[in-house]
Amino acid sequence: MTISQTPTWIGVDWGSSNLRAWAMSESGEVLDRGGSTQGMLSLTPADYEAALLAVIGDWLPEAGALDVLVCGMAGARQGWIEAPYRQVPARLDRLADGAVAPAVEHTRLRVRLLPGLCQHEDDSRHAFDVMRGEETQLAGLVAEAPAFTGTVCLPGTHAKWARLAEGELTGFTTYLTGELYRLLAERSVLAHSLSPSSGGDELADPACASTFIAAVQDSATAPERFSARLFGVRARDLLDDALPAGEGRGARLAARLSGLVIGLELAGARADLERDATVTLIGNEALCARYAMALEALGIANRRLDPERAVLAGLGLARTRLANS
Repeated sequence: MTISQTPTWIGVDWGSSNLRAWAMSESGEVLDRGGSTQGMLSLTPADYEAALLAVIGDWLPEAGALDVLVCGMAGARQGWIEAPYRQVPARLDRLADGAVAPAVEHTRLRVRLLPGLCQHEDDSRHAFDVMRGEETQLAGLVAEAPAFTGTVCLPGTHAKWARLAEGELTGFTTYLTGELYRLLAERSVLAHSLSPSSGGDELADPACASTFIAAVQDSATAPERFSARLFGVRARDLLDDALPAGEGRGARLAARLSGLVIGLELAGARADLERDATVTLIGNEALCARYAMALEALGIANRRLDPERAVLAGLGLARTRLANS
């Protein structure tokens, strides 16, 4: 779609399954949004320019080149070209220092891919870990609060817990929580008990919300019982006459499974949780609401930052850094 105002720059978040793009004004206003399902997993390096143009082509000026700042999996080893990981600790306002420029044929494109961040194992509690995309959302937090210190959780298929000190990422941990839930719900014996139509909205039911909270508390206080409590989901389906019949039964059990896996994650993140009064959540609204409920069940305050706002602020910070370098 053609827009009335030519953007000053374009921001892109290119994930494994999708890409999202924003036409931006100089003042940071979003002039238009676009996207596609052509994520990294469906592309070869030769496909990226055409996939990008299919989304942003109508935004380009008639003359001159437009800056396109890209974060996420386009910069992975299997992506367009690799933007090598930068090592933590890392200043989040300097991500653009690791940006790389893929070769493009279109004369109106000036593309830079931002790097991800990596962490090597050391003698402290840090372990090998990587992130691509989340670092730009964290940079967006720093763009709004340059001296930010605290703990940030980015819920998702692979949830990230990041520790920031004065605007610097000092360490992070990835939890396979979302993928673990899906594997257990779809590929384990528990698949016989969960409601197939449960799409993540079961917590709107107060009974399911109560079940979820109890499960979070169970896992967080006794994580060593996690595996036994997993099988207990199946046993409860077979034996608990107090559960409702039909889809309500499956939804209640899905809520318990969700609470167990998130509670296990919170048990692992407890050291950071005890260090800060408030956890900042960045991510999908529904998933952040679920994490907020879990944190509050453990007496932990939280606040939320919109993920689009965060990624655009982070991309804007990178653009400023590149312009001043």
